[in-house]
Amino acid sequence: MSEALRHAVLGPGGIGGLIGACLARLGATVTMVVRAETLAHFPRQIHLASPFGNVDATVSPAAQAPACDVLWITVKATQLEPALRSVTDPEQVRAIVPLLNGIDHLALLRKTYGAERVIPATIAVESERIAPGRFVQRSPFARLNVSATGRDLLGRTLDDLRKIGFDCRFVDDEPTLMWSKIVFLAPLALSTTAAGLPVGGVTGDPKRREQWQACVHEAAAVATAEGARVDAEFVIAGVLQSPAHMRSSMQKDVEQGNAPELDAIAGPILRAARLHGIDVPATKALVAAVAAKAGMPASIL
Repeated sequence: MSEALRHAVLGPGGIGGLIGACLARLGATVTMVVRAETLAHFPRQIHLASPFGNVDATVSPAAQAPACDVLWITVKATQLEPALRSVTDPEQVRAIVPLLNGIDHLALLRKTYGAERVIPATIAVESERIAPGRFVQRSPFARLNVSATGRDLLGRTLDDLRKIGFDCRFVDDEPTLMWSKIVFLAPLALSTTAAGLPVGGVTGDPKRREQWQACVHEAAAVATAEGARVDAEFVIAGVLQSPAHMRSSMQKDVEQGNAPELDAIAGPILRAARLHGIDVPATKALVAAVAAKAGMPASIL
């Protein structure tokens, strides 16, 4: 690692494990911030099975965020507010990089910690925790996009991540940065969850594929109205090239009986669609199907 940055990762799930293991592999000092009740059992040696190469890395578990240069927040959106209780001294944290789904978390983090401390970012990858301290990256790609406001601090870090296989970019335009992920993720997550099928099961079925593509176009129209530069056909082509066995985290949550990130992932589309007077029938139908499958009220509609 070219910079002697101190990293902390809040959220030891699939994304947090991936980030923590890869940073430690590069020689960084990494603290994994975990719940107090799990601290005694969290291993100091974590393992990541990845297409980029398997990693055994040493980390320091802690129940509170330590003094650090970068705090990566990798919890699910439904867990964000309770997780932030572990950040007991924000003045010791130089920068916060949230890798949550959705967009609404940025306002909360900026209000809580100051806009200057928050560096917006997104990640596209299928990675999951299979046991405490053991993680698997299932997608052949990991795409990390970071606001250009973080270039000075994170430039060397992203360079090093590229060397081990990450696709990393700095993005100048925040609406494009955040909405590009939503346009990609929301239609895919909703479609795979509603169908209970992996990506190939959706794209390979004519009716499901048509509904998913309609959802992509609706999301892109909303994103454009929000000032983002997105291309629905580019998104569709990218998904069609993805491994057929890929599954979304929302699909896994519903299958495991956990509350899905329905509001975080689909909510921005529905709320902005109402604001701009854009009709999104495919999105609404998929949200209703996922809510019913998860036993949730469809109040988000």
